[in-house]
Amino acid sequence: MTRFTFLSTAIEPERAVLVGVEWRRDSWPVERSLDELERLVDTAGAVVVGRMTQRLERPVPKSFIGSGKLEELKSMVARLDADVVIFDDDLTPAQQSHLERAIGEPTKIIDRTALILDIFGLHATTREGRLQVQLAQLQYLLPRLRGMWSHLAKEQTRGGIGSRFGQGESQLEVDRRLIRNRISSLRRELRELEKRRGVQSKRRSSSDAFRIALAGYTNAGKSTMLNALTGSNVLSEDKLFATLDPTTRSYTLPGGRAVTITDTVGFIQKLPHGLVEAFKSTLSEVLEADLIIKVVDCADTEYLRQLEAVDRVLEEIGAGDRPTLTVFNKADLLSDEEADLFRRRHPGALLYSAYTGLGTVELLERLVQEAAATDRLLSAEIPYREGALIKLVHERGQVVSEEYLDTCVRIVAKVPHRLANKLERFRTE
Repeated sequence: MTRFTFLSTAIEPERAVLVGVEWRRDSWPVERSLDELERLVDTAGAVVVGRMTQRLERPVPKSFIGSGKLEELKSMVARLDADVVIFDDDLTPAQQSHLERAIGEPTKIIDRTALILDIFGLHATTREGRLQVQLAQLQYLLPRLRGMWSHLAKEQTRGGIGSRFGQGESQLEVDRRLIRNRISSLRRELRELEKRRGVQSKRRSSSDAFRIALAGYTNAGKSTMLNALTGSNVLSEDKLFATLDPTTRSYTLPGGRAVTITDTVGFIQKLPHGLVEAFKSTLSEVLEADLIIKVVDCADTEYLRQLEAVDRVLEEIGAGDRPTLTVFNKADLLSDEEADLFRRRHPGALLYSAYTGLGTVELLERLVQEAAATDRLLSAEIPYREGALIKLVHERGQVVSEEYLDTCVRIVAKVPHRLANKLERFRTE
């Protein structure tokens, strides 16, 4: 029998209530969207204790949801002892303020964007990633500052000159100016980091390696795929947005062709526009790729909508016209009948499993074909003094014929397009 009672020091996870609205114009089912929101909540370290949905034509301007639903939400929060209410759609600052007053302290009211920003803040590891998250968070916070200093208004003099300019408003303007200055500073730092990334990208492009970018819905298995192909140990977890910062690994395809494979941040439906803007320098890896592999979780019942969300973000960042290859990952979870159905519905795509290795041979053969499709056949007379360039043609290209002349080597070869650009000055008909 113990003499002492031990108290747990473990931090209790926050209790969250989710609120979703079914819009008649929206093809994404509200329950499916809330399932995804619940996974985001789990990634953020909280636990969902309740859900509420309502069908609306448009948001209620003042409270987003109807007055009856608001009363129902208030009693649900009290009954379930909820710490936070999370809306599946974006709230305006006025709506958020009204909801906070209606629900009452200490319960927090946030929306999907705030939750995603919080997750990004937890998972960003590189300096660039942290700066991008800070920028997006401050841009989100700036219009929501009004009222945060209203407690100071009690100190102002009633009536008379100066009564319209209380200390609270003065402090609010100070905060706004500080945030705007910080936003400007973050943008300057990100521009500098973007320049460095550009230098690194030029170095990679000068290597003539075929560049592949993995893009797809979050948790589709991009990091697992990178690990499986290249033998890396990039973090991969069964959580949304487990990895944010891009990771590039070198790889040699069958036949000796050198490529680089880059894992990028995952996409999601209702991805906040501010995040897309803030992460554009990271997503530039997708823009510079010779091939974008769209990784899709074929075991997910909403895979088509996820694919639409990925295409939408690619279009938004200007990568809609880049060469793409769709790879349906987690194919080991499909039955033979389901796999046949996928092949018939998506004839140009590949079935693959990063977990078991299913379809790896077909994937590598396709990558060899895609890389070779960008090669150019040309003839060049390269002076002997350009020995390094001659060596590069042999290493990176496929030599068709070679003739040694008095001052140069006449080579006909099929070479990567970047190497072809270097040979342009020695090109012959």
